Amino acid sequence: MKKTILISAMALTAGSLLGADSDDVKAAAKKLEGQSNYSWKTTVAVPEGGGGGRFRPGPTEGKTEKDGYTWLSLTFGDNTTIAVIKGDKGAAKVEGEWRSVAEMADDQGPGAFMARMLRNYKAPAALAEDIAGQTKELKKDGDTYSADLTEEGAKALLTFGRRAGGQGPQATNAKGSVKFWVKDGQLTKLEYKVSGTVSFNGNDRDIDRTTTTEIKDVGSTKIEVPEEAKKKMSET
Repeated sequence: MKKTILISAMALTAGSLLGADSDDVKAAAKKLEGQSNYSWKTTVAVPEGGGGGRFRPGPTEGKTEKDGYTWLSLTFGDNTTIAVIKGDKGAAKVEGEWRSVAEMADDQGPGAFMARMLRNYKAPAALAEDIAGQTKELKKDGDTYSADLTEEGAKALLTFGRRAGGQGPQATNAKGSVKFWVKDGQLTKLEYKVSGTVSFNGNDRDIDRTTTTEIKDVGSTKIEVPEEAKKKMSET
């Protein structure tokens, strides 16, 4: 009798970790995306020797409004850049001056890197939906969904959304995992860990980083976009 109870309990426990569908996570992401606005904070943990150099991602503060602007405060190393995106247009404040994505794309080094990032940037809801479609054997435990990433999914996250074969950094030996937190059917937190070798301009660097995004201020976020930024975006 005891053996039967134990086996049944083990089966129930295993069942809670199996059978999750990526559609559940996608629905939670879409629910967040459907809100009028929300904010988030993203932090990046890189172990010693985990790579990144002066372009190592630091904390990111973000705000977005439905069918409107996305405002970002991006930190790389000791530098923080304010950027604004709307649709396929964007601008960033670089060394005290607002510049359009198109202008930065013509630069070499940091400017081109920033332009590439902004063009590929996805707010957490859209990013979570995209990542959910690049997982394997998604499992659920309470309000948490977890899975390993496909190789292509890990490559895209290692290179900030740049797909294999295009211009910019390329990733090899890529692997990763992801967790999604859902409450009341809506995404509240996203965390992914990726590692691999990234090649850029003939240089190889081993990368290992964990990125965590926590959602906040859903429905109460306000965005103020400087007129200089709007003007630059209208020029592109």
